[in-house]
Amino acid sequence: MMHRKQLNRRKNKMENSIAARCRNKFWIVFLALFVFWHPLFYGFNWFSFPGIASPAKQAATFMEAFLADPVRNRAGTVVKNGGFEDPAGKELEHNDDACAGRYIYMHDLPGRFNEDLMKECRLLNKWVDMCGYLVNMGLGPVLGNRRFLQSRGWFSTNQFSLEPIFHSRMKQYECLTNDSSRAAAVFVPYYAGFDVVRYLWDDFNASVRDSGALGLVKWLREKPEWGFMGGRDHFMVAGRITWDFRRLDDGDSSWGNKLMLLPECRNMTVLTIESSPRDKNDFAIPYPSYFHPSTADQVLQWQNRMRRQRRRTLFAFAGAPRPNLDDSIRGQVIRQCLKSRTKCRLSECKPDRRKCDNPVYVMRMFQSSDFCLQPPGDSFTRRSTFDSILAGCIPVFFTPASAYVQYLWHLPRNFAKYSVLIPEGDVRGNNASIENILSGISKSRVSAMREEVIKLIPRLVYADPRTRLERIKDAFDLTVEAVIDRVKKLRKEMREGKDSSLDFDDEHSWKYYAFGTVAEHEWDHFFSKYSSSTRQN
Repeated sequence: MMHRKQLNRRKNKMENSIAARCRNKFWIVFLALFVFWHPLFYGFNWFSFPGIASPAKQAATFMEAFLADPVRNRAGTVVKNGGFEDPAGKELEHNDDACAGRYIYMHDLPGRFNEDLMKECRLLNKWVDMCGYLVNMGLGPVLGNRRFLQSRGWFSTNQFSLEPIFHSRMKQYECLTNDSSRAAAVFVPYYAGFDVVRYLWDDFNASVRDSGALGLVKWLREKPEWGFMGGRDHFMVAGRITWDFRRLDDGDSSWGNKLMLLPECRNMTVLTIESSPRDKNDFAIPYPSYFHPSTADQVLQWQNRMRRQRRRTLFAFAGAPRPNLDDSIRGQVIRQCLKSRTKCRLSECKPDRRKCDNPVYVMRMFQSSDFCLQPPGDSFTRRSTFDSILAGCIPVFFTPASAYVQYLWHLPRNFAKYSVLIPEGDVRGNNASIENILSGISKSRVSAMREEVIKLIPRLVYADPRTRLERIKDAFDLTVEAVIDRVKKLRKEMREGKDSSLDFDDEHSWKYYAFGTVAEHEWDHFFSKYSSSTRQN
């Protein structure tokens, strides 16, 4: 027994001795390798080998630049169109950058093109003092807690205030950049509508009305950003209807200015509250409504409230007749509404009545109706369309020019899911009863259409610029995404030597943008009597 214990002790001693010798040899080998490889890694210039150099050198250069300025260089060091560019000129995607491909460069325009116009607010409307409407970054006065509205998010917003609202939102855009070389698009914060409206109704000659627009394009041409794509990557918002910027001659009595006919602006993407169906360079985005939520929950609460809303009236109309317009159907619409007293709620917007300018009254009327009539007035479109959708009221159009070929980035292509189209010719010829048509729609379909309308609400409102919505894309977000996609396509066409604008004439632009073709369409007769020179007023 004793002998066996001695043998075990000798065996353990030998094993410990062997392990100790192995550990000593391991550290000797490790030290030798360290001494050998250290000069190779840190003393030799590996960048001299071209096959190995590119990734290593790019990473080293990126880290050096990033440490020098981590904010400005968060997309890369050598940047082109939002990605890395290696020494051979090949772009490499930077997958970790959430803003890659979404950067916007915003021109810092002189104040005379935007902020100074706000200071001259008393000149922006001949009949209404606009100064009160421009508070809260253009949203207007807070409406506060009203019976028919939520406690927060509601403002008395003027329909022509989109320019400062959009500009304020852009200032808070999460992917703004000071480096135009990596911008997906370039924003021009020119208040085009505020500029021209000062001269629309008084005896100002054409040169005065054009002075701001001409000054702007001159300023842009002198900027290096303009030369990259000749302005095709630039976009701006003009918060009035397109016809205010399309004067065809230089006669002092002709309406508007010629901003959108200038060669520079024909290269740009111009966003208006109503576009021309027969011109290529402007795209309609929603009118500003009264609701500017600051949280996603406010939107969801309002949608749920509209789902529960009791609606006692079949249809409603808020608007004034247009006796001076030969083709207007406003008179027939009002007469039909008066005839259908138990089914239609009417609010005639006359100068001595201010109900149509009262957001609470308008929203209350639309909330109580299943359908809201939207006949053309001074132009194809109406701000009332967006007020009605906000109220969960199904819009009734009388021409596809009022919405279907206008707000292509914000409204569904399947228009029958959320609206009704009654051809204006049928109403004009007394061949259509609005009450009979709307009464003939089943309750189940009305419910389905209303749900589609309510789903559209987030897409058509402009959030409060002082906040940022989570989980929801509003009208601003969808607009910026669409502009970036458009510029991306134009950039690709330029690289390939193509020009899609040659695929269609101006008069067919409504068909091309809406359907991607200029083939014969069932709506042709709606547009045949209008030309690009026609202004509906």
